[in-house]
Amino acid sequence: MKTVKKEDIKQEVFDLYDQYAHNKLERRQFMEKLSLYAVGGLTIPSLLSFIMPNYKDTMLINPDDPRLSSDYITYTSSKGGGDIRGLLSKPSEIKEKLPGILVVHENRGLNPYIEDVGRRAALENFISLAPDALTPLGGYPGDDAEGRVLQKKRDRNEMLEDFIAGYQYLSTHENCNGKVGVVGFCFGGWISNMMAVKVPSLAAAVPFYGGQPTAEETKMIKAPLLLQYAGLDTRVNEGWPEYKKALEDNNKEYTAYFYEKVNHGFHNNSTPRYDKDAAELAWKRTIDFFKKKLSV
Repeated sequence: MKTVKKEDIKQEVFDLYDQYAHNKLERRQFMEKLSLYAVGGLTIPSLLSFIMPNYKDTMLINPDDPRLSSDYITYTSSKGGGDIRGLLSKPSEIKEKLPGILVVHENRGLNPYIEDVGRRAALENFISLAPDALTPLGGYPGDDAEGRVLQKKRDRNEMLEDFIAGYQYLSTHENCNGKVGVVGFCFGGWISNMMAVKVPSLAAAVPFYGGQPTAEETKMIKAPLLLQYAGLDTRVNEGWPEYKKALEDNNKEYTAYFYEKVNHGFHNNSTPRYDKDAAELAWKRTIDFFKKKLSV
């Protein structure tokens, strides 16, 4: 099997994967369309192997890292799915109460990448909580495709309530100073935007390539926003001009960054859509923003 490199892959393949990952294509349709690009020594298995997530070899922070205390907890979401499981991560040595970061997954549940992001946040001297909105359906099933199927079975507004309840749990945690921000990716980006709408006490929100609230909803935002977009992400970016206008019409505090020539999902280092330079810059901006906005 030919070793596939990122430069071997046409942009149309990444666009196809985006459609498949966001339930715009059934697997059969995805495979049929993908076969058109299995040319020049590339096979469908080699393309699939390259484009699908690789969690085993891409984890940045070991779950047993001695610098961290990272354990699963359960909290109650009375307006959402009931008991919700999440990964709570914090520095192993805490000398004072820390600000909190709620980490919101994509449209497939709490997979290893999002757990890793939660641990990354904790290493920056935050207490983080990464909830799993699939808990009422048995939790993340260990496979992203199955996770997407499960997540489609849940109402997204009920899931929003699950993350709002996670914010409430984190803000009152004994190790938290009460200042909590949210960062989310894809579906989690929409959740981050909507938490800024729904939670007046939210200290900061960082949506990565997330769907936008309506103009009426935007009026309710109180939290400062750091908005991260992928330059090639036409699907999500088409909602930006209206959102930008609503933010400016209502004098909301925001900063928006567009990372040129990168795809939706560029922060996710488990897939070939990952762009190292953009991801590292976006994460540095995220942490710097939280350190500024969540300080007491």
